[in-house]
Amino acid sequence: MRTTNGTGGRQWARADSTRRALLDAALHVFADRGYADAGVAEIVERSGASVGSLYHHYGGKAGLYLALYEELCRDQEDAAARAVAAARRSAAADPIELFVAGARAYLGVCWERRDAARLFHGGEGPSGFSLMRRKRAQHWVGQNTKLLAPGAAGRAPQVLSLVLTTVIGEAGREIALADDEADAREILDEVLRILTRLAG
Repeated sequence: MRTTNGTGGRQWARADSTRRALLDAALHVFADRGYADAGVAEIVERSGASVGSLYHHYGGKAGLYLALYEELCRDQEDAAARAVAAARRSAAADPIELFVAGARAYLGVCWERRDAARLFHGGEGPSGFSLMRRKRAQHWVGQNTKLLAPGAAGRAPQVLSLVLTTVIGEAGREIALADDEADAREILDEVLRILTRLAG
């Protein structure tokens, strides 16, 4: 439980700062070397933290990698949810319009957080990472199915959602790999046009 005195607050702030430094350093090292060749010593040196802090907060290299993945997924999902909510507030009711609003926000994060998106689209990672990605993808397909076809039964809505979600995932990789923002924007706009046609 967090304490309310000044000392406790400073300790939590220091811990948060250490966690952030470790995550930022790990992202750079993983991006430079890949997961398998990334060394704990290099991450620690780059972060300015201690080996003990790394193991205390993340349990090791795998924990850092998975924490970075969860952070990116959370940013993408939060951005999509905010965009869908904003579209609903502005009187959008068409499921396809809501879906495209969420997809635009999700893909925008792929560009904004392109270093992380490139890393995780590479497919490398610790043991269990592939399973984690599959479960995340299944959850995302389920959420998109509810958005596109609320209350619908049968396989057709699930298959449509699977196809559209796969398109978005692959588009996210291409956007993250784009040469510049103009290129990323062009890919994003074209993907949204394709999604609208497919969904319709």
